[in-house]
Amino acid sequence: MDHFPPLEAAATERIHASFAKQGAMTTLGARLTHLARGQVHLCFDWAPALTQQHGFIHAGMMATVLDSACGYAGLSVMPLEAGVLSIEFKINLLAPAKGQSFRCEGVVLKPGRTIVVTEGRAYAIDGDQEKLVASMNCNLWPAE
Repeated sequence: MDHFPPLEAAATERIHASFAKQGAMTTLGARLTHLARGQVHLCFDWAPALTQQHGFIHAGMMATVLDSACGYAGLSVMPLEAGVLSIEFKINLLAPAKGQSFRCEGVVLKPGRTIVVTEGRAYAIDGDQEKLVASMNCNLWPAE
């Protein structure tokens, strides 16, 4: 994000430590692969335990990872003593989530005192092909 200053080392450490405590992300095999102020990428691999009956990643699994990507993007623009909680999100499932791996990107659209507005996008990766499979709008509440 060009319009945000670089992320401080303390904020980077705090986000990595918080992510390491997320049992849901551990269960899904999600990894934090990119972190900048206002922007986060979480990646995970296809696994049978994450699929629905047709072998695609289940919508609930995709929503969970996108929600966390948006949440950590929001957290990256908050003061060190603050946290964030999702208060609303809407997901659009654009194509079957079919691929070897997936990248979920969270981006802050508008930081605010009372609401942080974020956007998420999920990409299915199959070899050297990428396909947008879901998008999310997520509103976060700064929690102290």
